[in-house]
Amino acid sequence: MFLSTLRRLTVLNSLVFLLIFGAFNAILYGYISIRLFDKIDDTMWNQANSFRIVNGRPAPLGRTLFDPRIFLVIRTTDGRVIVPNPFRSDLAGDVAEIAADAEPGELKTREYEGHVYRILSVPYRQQENTFGSERDIAIQAIIAVSIVDSEVGLLNRVFWIIVFGGIFSTAGIILAGYFLAKRAMVPIQDAWERQQQFVSDASHELRSPITGIHSNAELMLRHPERTIEEESHRVNTILKESTRMTRLIASLLTLARSDAGKAELQLAPVNVSEIIPIVAEGFKAMEELSGVSLVLDVKPGLSLVADRERLHQLLVILLDNAFKYTAKGGQVRITGVQSGKNIVLRVEDTGIGISPEHLPRVFDRFFRGDKARSRDTGGTGLGLAIAKWIVEKHKGKIQVESEPGKGTKFTVMLPAGKHRVP
Repeated sequence: MFLSTLRRLTVLNSLVFLLIFGAFNAILYGYISIRLFDKIDDTMWNQANSFRIVNGRPAPLGRTLFDPRIFLVIRTTDGRVIVPNPFRSDLAGDVAEIAADAEPGELKTREYEGHVYRILSVPYRQQENTFGSERDIAIQAIIAVSIVDSEVGLLNRVFWIIVFGGIFSTAGIILAGYFLAKRAMVPIQDAWERQQQFVSDASHELRSPITGIHSNAELMLRHPERTIEEESHRVNTILKESTRMTRLIASLLTLARSDAGKAELQLAPVNVSEIIPIVAEGFKAMEELSGVSLVLDVKPGLSLVADRERLHQLLVILLDNAFKYTAKGGQVRITGVQSGKNIVLRVEDTGIGISPEHLPRVFDRFFRGDKARSRDTGGTGLGLAIAKWIVEKHKGKIQVESEPGKGTKFTVMLPAGKHRVP
């Protein structure tokens, strides 16, 4: 699948680049062509319009208008073509023949006996319009004829440079298209692999509680004569596994909605200094059962614009993790301070810590350093992934520091000012 997609992207990228390259070359060729002929066309037009008949003879042109490559030809009202002042008599006949079919107001290019000529016909509108000693030749138009061999030669060279350059550039364009397609496929392939891994991990995690519920329920059905008290351990296991599965499904739903961009925040002013004690109150029972003390060090008046429920969920996840991995007699400490434009929250514990090789993956979905212990404590490996999503959704940052055997510290930095969350 990825190979065929890579090929299609390569072809598409190459076609786009080739179209852009072709359009650029066409514009470049057209621009050079216009610029090459602009100056000579203007000179031809000026010389043709400056042509005068004085006392039946052509008046000389000024130096600023004279161009040795341009011939002026007279077209008479009876259709004859006359070269009045040929400075090259050997070309006079050729020029007359070249200009014979030029129409008034027409500009064209014509090849004739190995040369390329530019021809411009301008209607003659001067007061004295008769030519010759007998003054019997009426002038209809002045035709300017110019040899443009050098311009056409340069234009042809540019054309072939573009053609051969395009042929050699095609290979480079295809390679560039392949490179860009391969780069574009990296995040797609990564996302696909993460999705496959996510589905695999979710299936594995759901299989365990379902198996536990099914097996215990089946064992209870085998002994219908037993009382609920006798089967209480199996009932307790079913409740425990169903609770774990409910938490897992809720976490999966949260992450699925976040991936789809449907998990929106309900932003409002929130007093963090009030929320932290409320969250801590929910861990009083765990504090007594686990023998782990919970210490609060929160500055008053810490407020920000946030989703209150998500912020509560974030604190619960961090505190829950801290208690799970801290042994009896240990301590969990939560602090909150204002640092510049950020509210900084820290959850520290004196637990088992996280090994250095596992630190980069603690926010990955379903990742658990000690899988056996995580399963015993009801962990799903999704809590920290959700915590990271909540922080990033609030335009904040979350960091972790840990030392095996000494404890772990999570630091959350949230912007205190108003902000827009997509």
